[in-house]
Amino acid sequence: MKFAEFHVGQVIEAGPYEVREREILAFARQWDPQWFHVDPEAAANGRFGGLIASGWHTCGIAMRLAVDRVLAGSESFASPGLAYVRWPHPVRPGDTLRLRITVVEHRRSTARPDLGVLRARWQLFNGEMTEVLDLEATSLFALAPD
Repeated sequence: MKFAEFHVGQVIEAGPYEVREREILAFARQWDPQWFHVDPEAAANGRFGGLIASGWHTCGIAMRLAVDRVLAGSESFASPGLAYVRWPHPVRPGDTLRLRITVVEHRRSTARPDLGVLRARWQLFNGEMTEVLDLEATSLFALAPD
C-alpha cells in the first residue's frame, strides 16, 4: 500500500498463517533455544502444558503478514522502532494466526517533509480470536517533497 492510502483509524487485516511444530522448533533451535520452545516432552510437563513458539518468532510471523499485505510495493524503507511489544498468550503448533493493523498516526514529518510517518498497532490473534501479540510500530516512508 502506498503512504497516501493510509488514514487514522483504518483497520487492515492479513492472514491466515498456520504455525507448524517443525517451524517452531527450527526457529527456536537457532534463535531462542529455551526448553519450552525446543523440547516437546519437557514442555508438555511445563507451565504452558506444551510446546510454544518464541515471542520473537511470533513477531517474525506478524512482520511477514504485514509485508505481504501492507508494506510490499510501498515507499516504506525503515522503522525507528517499537513503542512496546507484548505476548499476552502463547502461540502453539497448529494455531492459525491473523493480523490486525490499526493506523494510529499518519503524517508527514515536520522536520523532513520527504518522510511519511505511520504509527500503527499490530495485533495478532489465533483461531479463537485470543490475542497472542500486541505491539505499536512506527514505519517511515520515502515521499516526494511537497
